[in-house]
Amino acid sequence: MTTLNFIGGLGLSEILVIALVVLLFFGGKKIPELMKGLGKGVRSFKDGMKEVQSGLDDEDKEDVKKEADKDKK
Repeated sequence: MTTLNFIGGLGLSEILVIALVVLLFFGGKKIPELMKGLGKGVRSFKDGMKEVQSGLDDEDKEDVKKEADKDKK
């Protein structure tokens, strides 16, 4: 049986059962809207992570510059 490692050992049959339950619970028309919202959330999270990373990089550059200025004096 094929297992997907990124899902933690769930097999194909378990994934199909979960997909069927989701389809029955939300309906075929609502699933695309849910996926669109999920995509927006992931995109927003990635943008936030980029902002944090650029902020940290800027702070590192400022610290390096301050150290270089101290060494010159």
